[in-house]
Amino acid sequence: MKVQKPIPKTDGLDHTLTLIDQGFHFLPNMRKELGSDIFETRLMGKKTVCMAGKEAAEMFYDNAIFKRKGAAPLPLKKSLLGQGGVHGLDGEKHRQRKRMHLSLITPERLEDMKNIAVNELDAKAKSWENKKQVVLFDELREILNRAGLKWAGVPFEEKEVRARTEELSNMVDSFGGSVSRFRQGKRARDKHEKWLKNIIEDIRTGKIKPPEYTSAYIVANHREPSGKLLSVQTAAVELNNTYRPLIAAAYFIIFGALAMHEYPDSYQKLKEDKDSYSHMFAQEVRRFYPFAPAMAAKVKKSFYWHDYHFKKDQLVVLDLYGTNRHPDDWESPEEFRPERFKDWQGSPFSFLPQGGGDFHIGHRCAGEWLTVMVMRTFFKYFVNHMTFELPKQDLSFSLERMPTIPKSHFIIQNVKRTKDSVKDLELHVQTRPVI
Repeated sequence: MKVQKPIPKTDGLDHTLTLIDQGFHFLPNMRKELGSDIFETRLMGKKTVCMAGKEAAEMFYDNAIFKRKGAAPLPLKKSLLGQGGVHGLDGEKHRQRKRMHLSLITPERLEDMKNIAVNELDAKAKSWENKKQVVLFDELREILNRAGLKWAGVPFEEKEVRARTEELSNMVDSFGGSVSRFRQGKRARDKHEKWLKNIIEDIRTGKIKPPEYTSAYIVANHREPSGKLLSVQTAAVELNNTYRPLIAAAYFIIFGALAMHEYPDSYQKLKEDKDSYSHMFAQEVRRFYPFAPAMAAKVKKSFYWHDYHFKKDQLVVLDLYGTNRHPDDWESPEEFRPERFKDWQGSPFSFLPQGGGDFHIGHRCAGEWLTVMVMRTFFKYFVNHMTFELPKQDLSFSLERMPTIPKSHFIIQNVKRTKDSVKDLELHVQTRPVI
């Protein structure tokens, strides 16, 4: 008979409100309190096993024993992820849908995104020269919305830009547990999907003819293994999935700007970009600063792991933030050290800013490639193509809020563009995963 080791348990009936109150602190605090990288608690009325660390992540992303269907809370599906998309699929359905998404991220299309995004940034920077102050986070979200829609081949009118930016921003801002933010995110998703469904239908009838290499064309014409086109609703969800992750880059770019301020030696290193320092810097920003707190999955079939028994349909949560800072896998994890990524040979299960594991068949976000490319490009633009000052402001951020951002949203002033052309802003486009 297999010896079963008891999983440490938290006190109390349900810790949902504690999670909402403590935010990014909740999982690490519970692990510290219980002296274990694995513990059982109750969230949203369900028994939930929570874990952290490379070994836990490697097991969590094993598609043979875990499934995503039914794991994400319904509010998250209705606001952030959408229903029927790749995030909630398993097995061959997931692999087939994931191949569709990966087909969009070719080296040529990465180069397209870099060029589109930096030109949108340059156009905005030109307008900033005439403003007393600029709220950089708010401006970045609009820049990335414009860039994402253009890259995806989704047509839009100038008068729509503000509304579409707010919709995407509210979707991403909805996952922190606040009822008001969830409702706002749900309304935003409903409006955005309604808009995209009309576009999908117009593409299928030939009224709109996006280039054949764009997300809009590929998703609208994608067929399931059965040979049927995606439903218009699902196609809208998946088209949104191809560019919405860019809004995540706005958070990371702001934290990168904060890192330049807090670690001033990184500014000159970014300017020189020796040994692709911009890549190392972008990766350390994604490791060090918070974005996604955790991921959820359900046990596909009962199994034992380190003598702990995982029951079929058990809900399991992986601590992404804690794993990115786990002392077993990172030297001095509480220090900001971009050079740790020089010739990094670490595990894709210890570095989980946007999910973990294999890009091609697993649940690691395909949009991660776009995120890193845009981050590097924008950081190089900031140090090579513009100067600015930081007025007195509150740059602190709360780990109780998910997602979080500096309270001032990063205000800059006296912006000056130092070069008129961005053609010399060269970056090597990687043809392999960027981890």
